[in-house]
Amino acid sequence: MRLAITHDNRYRYVPPVQTAQHVAHLQAADTPCQQVIHHVLQIEPEAQVRQHRDAFMNHRAYWALTQPHDGLLVRAHSEVQTRSLQAPSPAQSWESVREHFRYRAGQAGDVHSTFVFGSHHAPVHAAFQAYAHSSFTPGRPLVQAATELCARMHRDFLYAPASTDIHTPALTALQDKRGVCQDFAHILVACLRSMGLAARYVSGYLLTQAPPGQPRLVGSDASHAWASVYLPELASHPCQGWLDLDPTNHRCGWASPGEDYVRLAVGRDFADVSPLRGVLQGGGSHTLEVAVTVTPIA
Repeated sequence: MRLAITHDNRYRYVPPVQTAQHVAHLQAADTPCQQVIHHVLQIEPEAQVRQHRDAFMNHRAYWALTQPHDGLLVRAHSEVQTRSLQAPSPAQSWESVREHFRYRAGQAGDVHSTFVFGSHHAPVHAAFQAYAHSSFTPGRPLVQAATELCARMHRDFLYAPASTDIHTPALTALQDKRGVCQDFAHILVACLRSMGLAARYVSGYLLTQAPPGQPRLVGSDASHAWASVYLPELASHPCQGWLDLDPTNHRCGWASPGEDYVRLAVGRDFADVSPLRGVLQGGGSHTLEVAVTVTPIA
């Protein structure tokens, strides 16, 4: 599937900002399930953009604005070709994966061990372990346990727009059983880590379909988030060991939940992959408008 993606972030400042520095994760990655055909980043006021890779090999853009400005437009436009991977049939138990990441003196560790430890938005906690526990029965294959946990979250949790924000702790969303995709991704990551497994947060986009008979609304989409869990026995498979899990939509797949998903960036949690952040000098208040459009290309 070939998808065109436009992601607009428009800020308005009162009074004007004097100077600013910004970092963005708005360029999709080339992965086993997707290839970036075209990408352009438009910034108003115009700025010189520097591109590099972060610690998780995500594309990251940086720029500075040195003149006063009362607004900022950051528009990322991409075309991405997506595909699905053939599903392997791993039988590795979740306990053996947990043992794989257990520290042993004198032995080399796994580079993915960084995703076992808790992070600010996805901590290791007994409450997450208690929720996940019933899916992780003794000897059960990790794939079965993780996919059942994802399905159970989809049944148990209510998707409620505007019910939370980035400052809402994952423990609160777990207790309330409500939130948005970002909350559900953090909860799932925290559950997997609390069972001793390596799990990461994934940001990206999802092609949404309008109800039958209704036109698709341009700009009605939003950025999306899901989780993935690592299976060492599949490190050499094209999926590179990662099973993606989307509890918001009950979708699972190897390296991607499906051809209608586009991966933007991965990290320990949202803080590692925020689409846009900045440090401002001056200004007082601001408003933000975000619009994401994902369109299939015939």
